[in-house]
Amino acid sequence: MKVSIIRFKPKPECFDEFLNNIKKRSEEEVLRYLMTTPDEVVVIAIRAEEEIAEDIARGVEWLDTQRHLLLQYDEENKHTIPLTGTLVHY
Repeated sequence: MKVSIIRFKPKPECFDEFLNNIKKRSEEEVLRYLMTTPDEVVVIAIRAEEEIAEDIARGVEWLDTQRHLLLQYDEENKHTIPLTGTLVHY
């Protein structure tokens, strides 16, 4: 199993809209959790290793429709800070 943590930083005036959009998207996925901090929305996804490539492709496609609601972190990360690794204990 793989765990991905993806951080998003919505524009302050778009925070609720982005959160609602990502909630709708997350309803379609199994084992996807959302959390918020005062200025970020964080997705925690757990999935089989063979699902990663397809899920990432769908995620980038969806992200392209949401970029106008997000602030860039920096030139390297752009609109997300992703982290993916192997689940070793739960």
